Amino acid sequence: MGTYRIAVLPGDGIGPEVTTEGLKVLEVLEQAVPDLRLDCREHPAGAACYLARRDALPPETLEACRRADAIFLGAMGDPKIRMPDGTEVTPQITLRFLLDLYAGVRPIKMYSNVGSPLCQQDPGSIDFVLVRENVEGFFASMHSGLVVGDQVATDTVVITRRGTERIVRFAFELSRRRKGNPVTGAQGVTCVDKANVFRSYAFFRKVFDEIATEFPEVQTNHVYIDAMALYLVQRPGDFDVIVAENLFGDILSDLGASLVGGMGMAPSADIGDRYAVFQPAHGSAPDIAGQGIANPLASILSAGLMLQWLGEKHGDPAATKAAGLLEYAVSQVLEEGRVKTKDLRGGASTGQVGDAVASRLR
Repeated sequence: MGTYRIAVLPGDGIGPEVTTEGLKVLEVLEQAVPDLRLDCREHPAGAACYLARRDALPPETLEACRRADAIFLGAMGDPKIRMPDGTEVTPQITLRFLLDLYAGVRPIKMYSNVGSPLCQQDPGSIDFVLVRENVEGFFASMHSGLVVGDQVATDTVVITRRGTERIVRFAFELSRRRKGNPVTGAQGVTCVDKANVFRSYAFFRKVFDEIATEFPEVQTNHVYIDAMALYLVQRPGDFDVIVAENLFGDILSDLGASLVGGMGMAPSADIGDRYAVFQPAHGSAPDIAGQGIANPLASILSAGLMLQWLGEKHGDPAATKAAGLLEYAVSQVLEEGRVKTKDLRGGASTGQVGDAVASRLR
């Protein structure tokens, strides 16, 4: 392959800090894998950009994203910087709609020495992927809900056949490529909904069952959203791939992250048919910005997801190899347990963790 063009949007708060470490690791990977070439260029976006230019996603930044092979994002937003309607600046969500990034991919994996609120969880005992529908559901009403006379407010959930078919098919195809759940090794997709109460979610389940017939070798399961919140705490090792509507997926992804060390251990990808954005699942955390204590591993692991996606999309063994090396380096640094940030009960700085991963790669 030639050189991959990577649009880098560091964003706000701790975004630039963790992005720096992700880029540091990518630079070392270029040295470790001779056939890997990345052209990473930064572009402005986010709350600070909105404050300076009254535009959180300038046209030139959006155009750079459209031209790029992949987008590497830090974190966006600041609760103190809001738009005239009172909502926060969220260009990362705007990108999902403009680039039709319909699949929100949230890997939840237990590594060594990260700690979990659950007892007796060994490395690898939790290893599932939450697939979140990204452009429909309740988020289809973003900035367009109805408020009547300061007395009534409504937002509408939108679930379409096309949107459901493609996100469910994405989940099943992902399960096919995985090794199954940690308990039995079975490949399986779990549909999360509230089909017992709402017609929209009953429709989501109906379409799920139709698509499931295309994948007879993959096991299927249905769980209501409230029960899933319970099961993820009681028996998270039973799950392989979980697919859910937008809002339910949003909530479950944070719950999943809490099981495996917190948001600093939660990478993510927003993927469409042409474009993809890779970013840590955490927010901009302005309360700790500039202190050098943010955990960069979610950003570094998101860089690994980016390389894996590039490798699969372009049939590029160099990118796939680099993704595997990155994953291994992170697991080794955590297993050694000497370099961890405050959220993982350590005392290392953001840069020291990035250096440790880079050193392991070298």
